[in-house]
Amino acid sequence: MGQRPWYFRVLLTFLRNSLVRDMTFRANFLIDTVSSISWVFMNLGFYLLIFSYTPTIGARTGWGKYEFFLFLATTLLINSLVRGLFLENAVEFSEQIRTGALDFALLKPIDTQFLVSLNRFEWAAVGPLACGLLLLAYSLGHVEHTPGALQAVLYVFYVLCGVVIYYSLMISMAATSIWLGQNRNLLDFWFYVTNFSRYPMEIYEKGLGFALLYVFTYFIPVLTAVNVPARLLAKPFSPTTLADWLLPGFAVAATAISLAVSRWIFNRALLSYRSASS
Repeated sequence: MGQRPWYFRVLLTFLRNSLVRDMTFRANFLIDTVSSISWVFMNLGFYLLIFSYTPTIGARTGWGKYEFFLFLATTLLINSLVRGLFLENAVEFSEQIRTGALDFALLKPIDTQFLVSLNRFEWAAVGPLACGLLLLAYSLGHVEHTPGALQAVLYVFYVLCGVVIYYSLMISMAATSIWLGQNRNLLDFWFYVTNFSRYPMEIYEKGLGFALLYVFTYFIPVLTAVNVPARLLAKPFSPTTLADWLLPGFAVAATAISLAVSRWIFNRALLSYRSASS
């Protein structure tokens, strides 16, 4: 029985191989990076236009211009990390099943979900990630309060929680390829669902929005993934309701539960897999 693989070292190998692959087609890499950064600036321009007409996103929500830019920066960080680490692998998962390439992944002496999830890294996602970091630094210099060291540490922790929540949803949907053969529409559904997390929770508190707030906070916790870390920096901690007190703890629980459920779905789907060569 061989030694268990050193997963961090394997991950570094994946990152290096992906960089070599991207540098082989440098023009494509540059075009992809520039287009991704352009998309970020177009979104930023859109929100600058909105704030030229209103001082806040929603009356009495506390999301002023720079507070919202902190929220936008958090969204960019989480989305960029998920895109770089997992998106391309999830998209190609159904193709691996169709062609039988998953057979080789199952034979490797390493966890299959780890191998399938992190085999490739999309280095073009570094561009939006850098934009998110710059926007975060710029916005922090303009908010009325200065976050402390504890807030900064918790922010990083909850950003990683958000990445795990997004990943759990993505890999669960990708795993359904084993049952359905093709699941590209379901993976598109992942983009539609995560679009709800692009805005603060407060805008969903009235009318039909309350139902969306409830579903996408407690059942599919994508609102939790972004709102909790963004609030740590954008707003001083001043909870006014029981939900405000419970939300940070719920985010940790949602992260653990999402990861456990996605792991169960993935392993359950593998039990139904039949080799394409059989």
